[in-house]
Amino acid sequence: MSLHELKCEACRGDVPVLQEREIAELRPGVPDWELALVDGIKVLRRVYKFKNFAEALSFTNKVGALAEEQGHHPALLTEWGKVTVTWWTHAIGGLHKNDFIMAAKTDKLLES
Repeated sequence: MSLHELKCEACRGDVPVLQEREIAELRPGVPDWELALVDGIKVLRRVYKFKNFAEALSFTNKVGALAEEQGHHPALLTEWGKVTVTWWTHAIGGLHKNDFIMAAKTDKLLES
């Protein structure tokens, strides 16, 4: 089953962050996403490009609706012609499988 077909699972604060091996296994499912370090926390980040602000805002709203539906929320930066989406799991201060699932689901929004 592809990552975008999975559903996020509830994540508690006592769940460990993903190890390098686990991250390496999940990365092929979201090849356009970069691993970044933000304030010492590993995150997944991608910048999506659009023709104008209206298209960027529309995509932001789709990501927001998806986040509410799945109960997992990203950092979103909407600018003229681009949206930066950053996924990580706040409760554990790092990456969880949910972040890779949501990155894949975010990519699928471009097809709708």
